Amino acid sequence: MASFVNAADAAAAAVEIERRGHAFYKSVEQMAANKKDKEFFAFMAKEEERHEGIFAAMLQRLGGVSFPAGSTDEEYLAYVQGLIDSHTLFLPEQHERMLESPLYMAIQFEKDTLVFFLELERLVPESEKKHVQECAEEERSHLRLLLKRIQNRD
Repeated sequence: MASFVNAADAAAAAVEIERRGHAFYKSVEQMAANKKDKEFFAFMAKEEERHEGIFAAMLQRLGGVSFPAGSTDEEYLAYVQGLIDSHTLFLPEQHERMLESPLYMAIQFEKDTLVFFLELERLVPESEKKHVQECAEEERSHLRLLLKRIQNRD
């Protein structure tokens, strides 16, 4: 099997991760019982939407996703889907856990996304590294926000 990892692939996966993160936070916002929780998760959803825009622009600058030489469409799509679906939040068995403890799932989501961005930084051209670093720092700040929120609830 050919090796498929390149900057455009990773940026495309980042777009999808942020899109799914936005959907996660919107669903948690709708389930929230009080105004403060609704506002908090609405803020987090907007952050994910903003990040999606950053990576969509990066993907455009990188020239979009192209099928690597020696790969079939099916093989390539399976690789990209595996890259995205390995993110903890998107594993099917996590759905119940998400509903039971959205703050803890959000922490796991932000940690997995941070790790993904740290790896992405190694793949992108020098001109794109600063954008990935900025998003990684924002994921760190999201982690701090979530941890603070949990500490204030206990």
